[in-house]
Amino acid sequence: MPPSYQQSVVSVDTALSTIGHAITEGASLGVSISVAVVDPSMNLVAFAKADGATPHSVYSSRAKANTAASTRRPTGSMNDDLALALPLATNLKLTNITGGSPLTVDGTVIGAIGIAGGTPAQDAQIAGAVASAIQPASATQH
Repeated sequence: MPPSYQQSVVSVDTALSTIGHAITEGASLGVSISVAVVDPSMNLVAFAKADGATPHSVYSSRAKANTAASTRRPTGSMNDDLALALPLATNLKLTNITGGSPLTVDGTVIGAIGIAGGTPAQDAQIAGAVASAIQPASATQH
């Protein structure tokens, strides 16, 4: 039998509560945001768009989450050579715009969150605050 591989991934319950936390954080800053939560393989786990969020924030929040999951680090840290090339090479699935953050438990990436709708600094602030609140019981095995 071929070897199997198990991976910890963000649970849907955690994804939904994370989204609620993010929308509350955005509202405290006066910002209507879109929030995407993906697993480590960039599969969408949950998504929500706050009332009043801009239409394009739907797409950019997902791209930010995908990038943070794929690179396993916050978005916005790519060098200039990759900042434009990577989105083009991935058919806009990835981006270097700040606002994406990996979700980790005990040093393991269980997914990522992408925030869009505020300024890049606001999006990054919200993503960082929400990601830092993830608790160890937040993952399931797949």
